Amino acid sequence: MSEMTSVKEILDLMDGPSAEDTELVLKAYVFAAEAHKDHKRFSGEPYLIHLVETAKGLASLGMGAKTIVAGLLHDSVEDVGVLPETIEKEFGKEIRFLVEGVTKLGHLKYRGAERHRESLRKLLVATSKDVRVLIIKLMDRLHNMRTLRHVPEAKRKRIALETLEIYAPIAHRLGIGVVRRELEDLAFEFAQPDAYEKTKKLLTERTKETVERLDKLDRGLKRALGEAGITEFRTDARVKGLFSLYRKLARKGVGIENIYDIAALRIIVPTVDDCYRVLGIVHSIWRPLPNKIKDYITVPKPNGYQSLHTTVFAGDGGLVEVQIRTERMHREAEFGIASHVLYKEGEAPDDAGQPLVERKQTSFEWVRSLIPGFGKKVDPVAISDDNSMKVRERNRYVPTKMPEWIESLGEEDADEEEFETSLKSDIFSHRVFVFTPTGDVIDLPTDSSPVDFAYAVHSDIGDHMWGAKVNGKLVPLDTKLQNADIVHIETRKSARPSAKWLDVAKTALARRHIRLSIERKS
Repeated sequence: MSEMTSVKEILDLMDGPSAEDTELVLKAYVFAAEAHKDHKRFSGEPYLIHLVETAKGLASLGMGAKTIVAGLLHDSVEDVGVLPETIEKEFGKEIRFLVEGVTKLGHLKYRGAERHRESLRKLLVATSKDVRVLIIKLMDRLHNMRTLRHVPEAKRKRIALETLEIYAPIAHRLGIGVVRRELEDLAFEFAQPDAYEKTKKLLTERTKETVERLDKLDRGLKRALGEAGITEFRTDARVKGLFSLYRKLARKGVGIENIYDIAALRIIVPTVDDCYRVLGIVHSIWRPLPNKIKDYITVPKPNGYQSLHTTVFAGDGGLVEVQIRTERMHREAEFGIASHVLYKEGEAPDDAGQPLVERKQTSFEWVRSLIPGFGKKVDPVAISDDNSMKVRERNRYVPTKMPEWIESLGEEDADEEEFETSLKSDIFSHRVFVFTPTGDVIDLPTDSSPVDFAYAVHSDIGDHMWGAKVNGKLVPLDTKLQNADIVHIETRKSARPSAKWLDVAKTALARRHIRLSIERKS
């Protein structure tokens, strides 16, 4: 492996590296090459290849030089005995911290339900200090999955299951779709080989027909947009991942002919206004399928995903999903939180030029506060515009408080059952979006009740709830909330939670507060 070729590949993927960044990456490469000179992978290749691929993956996500350097060094402590003090001496405390964080995660192994829970606790505790540790681990895992065939067969299934059940869902929660999809499909083949082959066959049979239909729609759409005077746009096609398709078939209990988003036509435009304008043009050409128009721009998914989705009749008896989004939304759908925050490594993002609707706070924004230097409010600054003075905020972002269940992960006496419930509800389950009477969006796990809603708004509201209205009507507290419900909680000072509420509470947050209130009352 040529030293300069490898370093150049990393630097070419970085976003305008400075001379200092270039020097730091080169120094780390030379250090890693020397430390791992006698270290081989299962494939027989030099171990350095893995470190370079991890660094390239981090660079492709837009991460900064310190994170990329930590990627090059991430196995040096555990695998070849480099002392953390040496890392600090050569590269500084911050990079040592990142390397040690990844080293700790390297000790976690999937061992089934109990070990799974324990491993996830440690994993999330580590990331609660600095989420870059987890991003490095995700890219380390991604390259390991790409080369999993070389790993002894006895280890493959464990690694694949660990990937499906721990790393892919967390990549999804952080909004890093491009990593999640690849991790899922690479792991699916080894975790569930029979299901993988069956799903692959089904997808292959349907893909040719669907792609031909997409090409036809693409041509018609481009003509229509041109006639409407819309010239700034691009289109591409997305074929559904194998594991995603398998999971959807299993969840819905239907045949592949009833899955309408096997392939989707994406339309990427400059602004939010363009998104809605293009949606109107799409519907003027092709009739939309009722109840299949989804506005994730106004109400983003919990991992920050934004887009307009519609399923239309293609005119040949088939159905096609169309996704419409801005370039920023597309970048975030692929790279999530890494797309415009993490790479700054300590600088607050200057997003004042973005439309306000494109800066809606999403439920993963608390992660930004886990990086040293983020979350600091920047004072407004005056700027000159055609000889007039205007005021703008250099940084509009104000961090939210991280979820309570994350804060409690490091507690020695944290309840195991509650922790497992929180993982299932806060990471792994599907979500519903409901509204407060003033229009604020609250995202909750599927099947959540007004009890969950009340505690999600504020613990005092939950502790003093005596009734709930959904869409203006009084409902029982065990009512399952649906997307777009408007929920109003009635409170009284004398009201207190009862043990029965534990039967209807879905979230760990609600269950914790209910138990605390009952204990205080007794």
